[in-house]
Parts: sequence; structure tokens; C-alpha cells
Amino acid sequence: MVDGKEIAILIARVVASLVYMVYCLLETLVKTLLPRKYRRKDIRGNVVLVTGGASGIGRLMCIKLAARGAIVVTWDVDEKGNIETARQVVAAGGQCRAYCVDLCDRRAIYTAATKVKQEVGKVDVLINNAGIVTGKKFLDSSDENIIRTFEVNTLSHFWTTKAFLADMMARNEGHIVTIASAAGKTPCNSLVDYCSSKYAAVGFNEALQLELKVEGKTGIQMTLVCPVLMGTTMFQGAHSRYFPVLQPDWVAGEVVDGMLMNSSVLILPCYMRLLFVLKELLPDKFQFHLSNVFAITSLMDNFTGKKIES
Repeated sequence: MVDGKEIAILIARVVASLVYMVYCLLETLVKTLLPRKYRRKDIRGNVVLVTGGASGIGRLMCIKLAARGAIVVTWDVDEKGNIETARQVVAAGGQCRAYCVDLCDRRAIYTAATKVKQEVGKVDVLINNAGIVTGKKFLDSSDENIIRTFEVNTLSHFWTTKAFLADMMARNEGHIVTIASAAGKTPCNSLVDYCSSKYAAVGFNEALQLELKVEGKTGIQMTLVCPVLMGTTMFQGAHSRYFPVLQPDWVAGEVVDGMLMNSSVLILPCYMRLLFVLKELLPDKFQFHLSNVFAITSLMDNFTGKKIES
């Protein structure tokens, strides 16, 4: 039976927690209002590795990171596109090394990681950006496509992070960015495998972040990025009348800025946070109704992007 002393201690802890909550809210408010130029950290000379750097926001991030003085490493299975990214970065006056890596192959990831450490140096920032989409209904998705979706969108995060995290933990310094998706927070039909893989990526980020805090590795920052549709070939043809198609250059800039400011979660656009909150509060029937009203259920009807072929 709980005695009076234990109840008093519990009440004191609750009060202290409420005070701490107010402090955290005020701290967040001050950081939000503070101009970005005062919040960005300096990454000059840092080694930043970007997966999926051969095209899209991956390439754009490589260019923007190099412009801030980072030594950029790009990984992608698309060797030609990867080399072109490195060429563009160097042409703009930056430093970049390109490695052709199949992110579906765990051993290839570990081998490439060893080469990067030997040839470039220890990785300071890891941006897990690579992603693929089938754009098919669940029963039309082959087993091979589903497996590959998880290998690139989820499992590769485990292997790349495993390859570089130990060095970060040894010096209690580093940054891991997880490029997930709004589809990792709220579902969409014809994207069952993609949504599931992005939900898993969100869970990976949140669980690892907690584990690092428990182990006292507070010097290692983590940033979770959840954007809605982007205007890249990956989701070409997908369309919503009510949600914007984000410009890749803007998204890349926001991700780089989010990392530089040590943002924990980056929802793009920011008002999508409201949708995620409503998802947890509203009844299932009404959620489905809203999905129809905002045309989320027809988002993939005209999808013509880079489909994975069996």
C-alpha cells in the first residue's frame, strides 16, 4: 500500500515536471523566434555522408552542404548520377567524393564505410536520404518489390548508422538525419509498402534517439524529416488538390538548415503537424472521411514516377 510519504514525493515530482515542461516550451518558443543565422552550427571541415546523392534532394543537399564548407561524401547505386553530383559540387568550389553503393547490400555498405574512413575520414554527419517507391496497390506489389522497399527505406538506415555510430559515440559528437516522409506519420492507399517502411524509419529514429539519451550520448544530435509530396521524379504524377507539391530545392535547404540548427523533428510544411495530431485524436471513421475530403485517397491515382519493376 502506498503511504503518505510516497504520495507526497509523487506530487512533488509531478509539480517539478510541470515546471520543467513550461521551461521546455519557453525554450522552444525562444529558439523558434531567434533568427536562423544565430542558431546554425559550423560544419566547415566536417565529413557529411549523404545516401541517395545521385539525384533529387540528395544532390541538392550535397551542393548546399559543400557550400557551407563540409567535405561531402555521396553514396548511390546510380554511379553515373553520383559522379555527376560530385562534378557539380567540385565545379562550385566544394569537396565531394562519390562511392557507388548498393544500399540493399549490407556487406557493401560496411565495405564502403571502411573505405570512407580510410580515404576521407570519420563521418561527422550521416544523412539517410535514399528512398524508393513502387506506387502499386498492396496485392499488385511483388514480394521482391516489398523487400527492396524495406531494404532501401528502412534497413539501410540500420546498416549505415551501425557503420558510423560507434565513432560518434566514442567522441560523443555527431549528427544523424533520417529523411522519412509524411507517409511515415499518416497512411495513404497504393503506398502500403512505402508507408510501412517510412513508419519504421520514424520508429528507428525515435527509438535510437531515446537510447542515446539514456546512455548519456547527448552530444549526438538526431533530426527526423517528414515532408509531404516533393516535385521530383520519384513521385511524378502524384497530386493533391489541397496539399502543396514541395519544391526540391526548398526542401533540401530546409533539411540542411534543420540539421545545422539541431532540430529534432522537421515537418514540411510545418502546418502538417496539425494533421498528425488530429490523426491521434479523431475517430477512425472521421479520419477516413477527412482523407476523402482532402483527396488523400486519390493521391496516387495518376502516379507515373520511378516505379520499381519486378
